[in-house]
Amino acid sequence: MPLREEVLGEFLGDASFPIEWTSETERLLFWVYDDLHCPKPLSPMYEDIGGWWLSCDHMFRRFGTPFATDWIYKNINGYLYTAAIPAEKGLVVETQEYDYRTNPIVPQDDAYAGKIGAYLGAVLPVYGHNFTHWWRTRFVPEMQRNFDYIEAMLAKKDELSLADVAVLLEDAIDMHDRHWKIHWMLNFAQLSATLNLRAVMEKTHGKVDEVLLGRLQNSADDRNWDKIRALWEMKEEVKGDPELRAAFDNATSADIVPALQASERGRRFIDEKVVPYQMEFGWHAVWSHEFIYPSFREDMNPVIQLVRDQYSSDYDYPTKVAALKADIDAAAREILEGLSGEALEEMRAANEINLKMAPLTPDHHFYIDQGANAHVRLVLIALGEKLVAMGVLDRPDDVIFFRYNALRAFIGASDAVTGRALVAEARAKWSAAEKVRPLPWVGTVTATQLAFPYLNLWGFPDKFYRSKETEHGRIVGIAGSPGIVEGVARVVMSVDEFDSLQPGEILVCEMTNPAWQVLYGKIIAVVTDAGGTVSHPAVLAREYGIPAVVGTNVSTSTIKTGQRIRVDGNAGVVEIL
Repeated sequence: MPLREEVLGEFLGDASFPIEWTSETERLLFWVYDDLHCPKPLSPMYEDIGGWWLSCDHMFRRFGTPFATDWIYKNINGYLYTAAIPAEKGLVVETQEYDYRTNPIVPQDDAYAGKIGAYLGAVLPVYGHNFTHWWRTRFVPEMQRNFDYIEAMLAKKDELSLADVAVLLEDAIDMHDRHWKIHWMLNFAQLSATLNLRAVMEKTHGKVDEVLLGRLQNSADDRNWDKIRALWEMKEEVKGDPELRAAFDNATSADIVPALQASERGRRFIDEKVVPYQMEFGWHAVWSHEFIYPSFREDMNPVIQLVRDQYSSDYDYPTKVAALKADIDAAAREILEGLSGEALEEMRAANEINLKMAPLTPDHHFYIDQGANAHVRLVLIALGEKLVAMGVLDRPDDVIFFRYNALRAFIGASDAVTGRALVAEARAKWSAAEKVRPLPWVGTVTATQLAFPYLNLWGFPDKFYRSKETEHGRIVGIAGSPGIVEGVARVVMSVDEFDSLQPGEILVCEMTNPAWQVLYGKIIAVVTDAGGTVSHPAVLAREYGIPAVVGTNVSTSTIKTGQRIRVDGNAGVVEIL
């Protein structure tokens, strides 16, 4: 049974990284640091209502998975760690949902795992074949209706009472949960398409070509490219207008925004171009999964900086997207080369489904990872504004440092002294956690737990088996995007350091998400601590045609800004020269 196997590795805490365990079972689970989604400390409110793990029991129940029945979290020294719950009868371990103590879903039948796998095998192809149609005709319209309702309510928030906004928060939480249930359906549909393509590739070609597979999972037509096109259109308008050019000749948005606001032409550009962009594409933050960080909807500076970066490099959207599309078309032809008859038709059919699924990676980020969380944040901020107006809190985002039920109790009977003390304590705890360097995993490692399919998103099992140390200036990670380049490293740990990155440098960071795309037009390669082959930095690097090495664990603590490094995206190796 999964929890009674040979132990491959174990870390239960020490003086430098102490861990409080609630039970022996909890110690036996394999806990992975989620630097993919939440590389920074958790806020109390996100921990209670924003987590992607909250809908995982639904995912495993719907699909009938033999490898897990739930996916739970643990806050360790302020950071998010998650563990899959094996489909094993009698397994009991405490966890938390919505500020309530609970236990994960486990089967009652000892033979559950052996029986249910056949169901997963039967239904998975249905999702692979049909999901792109469902996405367009069912799920996107449903999610857009949810957004429209919340945005319409926020547009008249001044007319709403505190209780009205409190109820809107409950609606936003329901919306968030529903969008994440759709996310898991999409995820399994993509899994089906990818696994099928890999299997057919190995069957017909004798091996899996990872580079070719990566090219085929790119997309040249999705919401991410819609966003880039909208920025490019603004850049083109700037190029054609001397008054706008004068403003954008400044180096940073901190200087560009006042210059725009000082002229009628600049104010019109903001009203007619920037604000509509924020309304459509601004529903994400520098770390999209958290509630702490302001969204681009709230702050135009990141948008202006994106336009400025395209302006300074004279970014050519039509050429870039055409080149990517041509490469995808070429890869689709290459995968068919040398095949005939039944093998040719099987490969063509598998790749057709894969190509239909490819745009759904950036699209689901837009509607779910970014959109759902950003809408919840904006409702929380509206609630905070009401409480600030009442004089019981100091800042609208103070509400994010409440636990969910503590905030609801506070709304029911607000006490300024108690509220401010609670927020001050939570903010201090969060700031202290920022100084901690989390470990990649804790708990107990077994072969079955390492085989949990989703762990490849974090680079496991490779990350576990390879050395975590550098050897003679050599860092081993995961090959995220092909190519080999040499250049100067720039370590970027936060949005405050974005402006320090110079064109032609190599970005070294913990992790990226869609908000970090502002940097990809400048860099020649990317190296990250976190992620696997289908993580955001790897996918975006492939779209931009630059090398990437991801999942290194140690790049930001080993590489220094200004060092010259060689990034080998074919082998997943970084050398410090």
